[in-house]
Amino acid sequence: MNRSTSHPLSIFSSVLIGVALLGVTSCGGDRVNMETIAESYVKLVLALGEHDGDYVDAYHGPEAWRADEQGRTLDDIVDEAGKLQADLAGPDDLRRRYLSGQLRALEAHARRLRGEVLTFDEESKALYDAVAPRRSAEYYQAILDRLAPLLPGDGELIDRYEAFKNDFIIPSDRLDEVFRVAIDACRERTAVHVDLPPDESFTIEYVTDKAWSGYNWYQGEFRSLIQVNTDLPIYIDRAIDLACHEGYPGHHVYNVLLEKTLLKENGWIEFSIYPLFSPQSLIAEGTANFGITMAFPGDQRIEYEREVLFPKAGLDATRVETYYAVEEAKELLAHAGNEAARDYLDGTISSQEAIDWMTTYAMMPRARAEQRIDFIDKYRSYVINYNLGQDMVRAFVEREGGEEAASRWSVFVDLLSSPRLPSSLVE
Repeated sequence: MNRSTSHPLSIFSSVLIGVALLGVTSCGGDRVNMETIAESYVKLVLALGEHDGDYVDAYHGPEAWRADEQGRTLDDIVDEAGKLQADLAGPDDLRRRYLSGQLRALEAHARRLRGEVLTFDEESKALYDAVAPRRSAEYYQAILDRLAPLLPGDGELIDRYEAFKNDFIIPSDRLDEVFRVAIDACRERTAVHVDLPPDESFTIEYVTDKAWSGYNWYQGEFRSLIQVNTDLPIYIDRAIDLACHEGYPGHHVYNVLLEKTLLKENGWIEFSIYPLFSPQSLIAEGTANFGITMAFPGDQRIEYEREVLFPKAGLDATRVETYYAVEEAKELLAHAGNEAARDYLDGTISSQEAIDWMTTYAMMPRARAEQRIDFIDKYRSYVINYNLGQDMVRAFVEREGGEEAASRWSVFVDLLSSPRLPSSLVE
């Protein structure tokens, strides 16, 4: 596929003009100070990564800095983070706000590793600049009651759901072809609105024994490694979901735009590194999830899957509407996993009770709920970034972009290409 050349003024140019107008560039001594702070921030993230192997999700800055930052204690890191936040005092602009938020999260994560105890909500606020709403069992039961008539058969609702879903598993011998076709479609639709670098690319790998279903490992220089976990059956909806979320216009595009626009063109070194447990992750996961809707608005996804993906997977294309009617109803349960994670991490329920809750109220098959507990054990309050992040990004794009698709894409790409904190998305 060829990248789009239909826009004489690239979106990147528009973004840079908008960023400049917002006052995020500076000059003279202030610029020197910002560059010094930004470099210190990158090195501090690398230092904290020595204490938590999951913390540095991507790094494509100077390799020498990795060795330089070995040996700093958590106390040293907490102290340095506080000093850098104080040094950031100055004109209120997006870059300063972003760095300040990232440093607050870094300090909070270092404090947690040092032994400080935070509740689920305190942790998510400190790390991701957001708190997920609380919803009761009765709230989710009302959704389940509306979902039940869509699932044939008798017995427990989760068993009926599993039986229904079993008809929509992508056969293992067709998995790679289906994913590659889905990725091509997501890229083609994204490239209409985003001027992607001509040398951007990614590699797909199929892996097992992971706590997640898919992961984008950004390599720098506009390249990604996308891994798909095949531990559990992969249903047909996951092809588009993962292709958009991990690829286009999700994580791959997000990282490409940050590197191209903010690191290479603006010279902002802080965007050479991605600390996983930070406000950046809510933006990353929220845009990746909402990116599915951006690429396939309205009924376009159903039409595409009926004509292309269901046949590629050898599935009955006449059932595509039925399948997505069930999935659309189940999507209303998206926050149910947050309640299980909150109570489990706060110590008010056991892991088994959390699995039971997710099986009942999130409609997760037991094996998938057990996998989710592994994810919660490893990544903790990170779970809010998927559902709450999507809700916040959706509200922001629809509010700022209005009804026109082109306007929404402009807002969406601006969000992917500029330093933003989650709290800035709220009116």
